[in-house]
Amino acid sequence: MRHDLDHHEGQRVSRRRLIAGVGSIGLAGLLAACGRDGGTVTTSTGETVSPQATTGTSADLTALFGAANTCTLTASTTQGPYYFDADKIRSDIREDREGTRLRVAIRVQDSEQCGPLADAVVEIWHCDAAGLYSGAEAQSSGASGGGAPPGGAPSGNPPAGAPSGNPPGGATGGGPAGGAEGASADLTPTDDKRYLRGAQVTNADGIVEFTTVWPGWYRGRTTHIHAMVHVGDNRVLTTQMMFDEALNSRVYAAAPYAAHTGRDTFNDNDTIYAETMLMKVVEDGDGYLSVINFSVDADRDGT
Repeated sequence: MRHDLDHHEGQRVSRRRLIAGVGSIGLAGLLAACGRDGGTVTTSTGETVSPQATTGTSADLTALFGAANTCTLTASTTQGPYYFDADKIRSDIREDREGTRLRVAIRVQDSEQCGPLADAVVEIWHCDAAGLYSGAEAQSSGASGGGAPPGGAPSGNPPAGAPSGNPPGGATGGGPAGGAEGASADLTPTDDKRYLRGAQVTNADGIVEFTTVWPGWYRGRTTHIHAMVHVGDNRVLTTQMMFDEALNSRVYAAAPYAAHTGRDTFNDNDTIYAETMLMKVVEDGDGYLSVINFSVDADRDGT
């Protein structure tokens, strides 16, 4: 099954260009003009390509989503300090990042209709095994104003079997200051890296799928992946996805994660974590498959 919007994996295709005018003609119409009937769009390098949305949903995803169905409006959270339009329309967001392979499947539903929301744009972004964010490596490493949470930030003990210890060389680690990350404006990138960032368009079943690596961690926050859903020109949901701590511990015991020690924040003492943010995860070959439902207020009327 093809999950790439761009036929050329890794090609820089502006999300803004793809959804420009969506508010007037709808993303479905735009995609029909651009790809399904042989049309093209021009990439930022000047090349013309034929974008395609995901065309179907595999049986393994259908079964998992069936067990996780909900139409309760998904809670919004902070976008954190490291969001920006990464200009990457793709399903495989790994680039050169090492780690345990992770398939992330997201089903977007309309909270009022309790049905799939097709032709929405879903973005995800997260840190690598060392806790670094592309486009913000200096900030997320602590080299440019990052660092450990301030006094009073959450602390706690790892669950049984979780890695423990102090960071090498007494480093305090990176990440945003404070466990809650705070309300943030879009970031202006400070480097040209774009790993572990990407966007896709939901299919008729409301589903997108990404291939990434299990996210790392940084001080003051539990393990998480950021997500944002766009309908037309509107950001209708900004939220986060999280994982069972037993799985985090299993993954972090192996390379390359094991080299990053001193984890201080877990699900039970994270200031943003909620049980509804937990992904349903199953083993998938040499990695894992994770799924979650997002129920969004597509028309932004508060229901």
